[in-house]
Amino acid sequence: MSSTSQVEGLQFPVHASTKKQSTSLTGQEILSEALSVVDNKTAQQVLNEKNWRKNYPIYFKALVKQGISNSSNPITIAKQGLHKAHHIFDFYRDSKHYLLKDAVHIASSTPLHTVKLKGESEAAPEWYVPYKGQKLSGQSLLDQIQRWENAGIMEPSHAQALREAVAHPEWFDLSDRTMVLFGAASEAGPLPWLAKWKANIVAVDLPNSRVWGKILNTIQQGNATLIAPCVEPVDSSAKVSELKDKLGANLLTQLPEIAQWLVQFPQKLDLAAIAYLDGEKHVRVSMAMDSIMQFVSEHKPDTSLMFMCTPTDVYAVPKEVAKAAQQKFKSRTKIQKMAVKGVSALSLNRFFQAPYQDLIACENGKTYGIADCLVVEQGPNYALAKRIQQWRAILARHQGQQVSINIAPSTTTHSVTKNPLLKAAFNGAELFDVEAFSPETTNAIMAAIWIHDLRNESSVANPETELDHPLELMMEGANHGGLWRVAYLARTALPFAAIYGFATEKLPFGKSSKK
Repeated sequence: MSSTSQVEGLQFPVHASTKKQSTSLTGQEILSEALSVVDNKTAQQVLNEKNWRKNYPIYFKALVKQGISNSSNPITIAKQGLHKAHHIFDFYRDSKHYLLKDAVHIASSTPLHTVKLKGESEAAPEWYVPYKGQKLSGQSLLDQIQRWENAGIMEPSHAQALREAVAHPEWFDLSDRTMVLFGAASEAGPLPWLAKWKANIVAVDLPNSRVWGKILNTIQQGNATLIAPCVEPVDSSAKVSELKDKLGANLLTQLPEIAQWLVQFPQKLDLAAIAYLDGEKHVRVSMAMDSIMQFVSEHKPDTSLMFMCTPTDVYAVPKEVAKAAQQKFKSRTKIQKMAVKGVSALSLNRFFQAPYQDLIACENGKTYGIADCLVVEQGPNYALAKRIQQWRAILARHQGQQVSINIAPSTTTHSVTKNPLLKAAFNGAELFDVEAFSPETTNAIMAAIWIHDLRNESSVANPETELDHPLELMMEGANHGGLWRVAYLARTALPFAAIYGFATEKLPFGKSSKK
């Protein structure tokens, strides 16, 4: 600990060489440390990289390649990466500086208080999937699940998990679960469904009247119980209209208080890391959630963890998936081949590259591919924030915790569609047999997948379910929207999906053709 006049809360470190914060240098140091034991040569290259923002995908792919090669490597990588991250990020409180690893232990003079609110509905829990103006349930939902599976939008394991959820409506009575949502109001989060399923919802989100107005309104309309933090005692007779101005806790600045508040709960907790912030704040909030999850898990070992992965990342995939994409590439029509050949030549072969150019053998006797779906424009901070979550999931399951981590489909949330390129690419995704889901569809699907993972003892979320490789934790239950099975390396086709998407949205013929 040292004294400083820095800002409050969790911050990127100030580097000795520059006397400034640098998200790039921090990311490079964390990835280098993660690779240091399994691939020291590449670890050094990471540190020497001069154009991190452009070339970071090379090194995130190296993480996966090294992870595949030996089934013990993902554990080593996760341990090294998380250890470095917890020792490099800083936390500031009352003009004092701490390493992040020590932040959860800071004694607080303003501990959090608890407010409870019961929903007004007496309705029984139900589940359906909103999709293109319909509410799919029963056979209509099963039929759509089959169509998604047949089209390669979701993997068979994801489809089967949804079928299990359809077959077990009793799973959705969550009155026996206490579910902690970090970033409770997240647009792609499960709050709207948990509020209909009698869950005990511990909602952690910013002290913001708009945010809490949304949360409180959702809870009121449902049958669940809200458990919320606040910095001062609130009278039990307080009106809901008053509560929205009093509730909330900031993950970045009140990290110690949140962690210490949660360990006081007598119930078993299910912790969900769903908070999202733009840019470098996404890394910081991921580290805040990770610190709290680690602290709570140490004090309450029966705690379960939940994460939602992005499909626009790089993953190990089963050989069968890689072979299917390779076959799709080979099976293109002559017209398709001629069209992309011309574009590829003009671009010096940067566009329409073949997928899965390498299959990697593991010491376990199996062969895997690498689905490189990173979108460079999303940036290295986004990639690092999501990698931290994968590392925690892999390590926690290895240590015996129940961990639900699934790839959610590309979703047209505000945080995505405010990027013009990504918005256009999602609009044009159908050109390459990829489907982008609306937030309400993703919410319904991924909430059900979480419940499946908690209720189904044979799920890979259960650490007693045997895996041949730790990275199979992310392979199982993947709903990538078709990205894993695209006929091209995804980002080399993205510009053309964007052009097509822009045309279908803006041009008269595009609008008419979509009707």
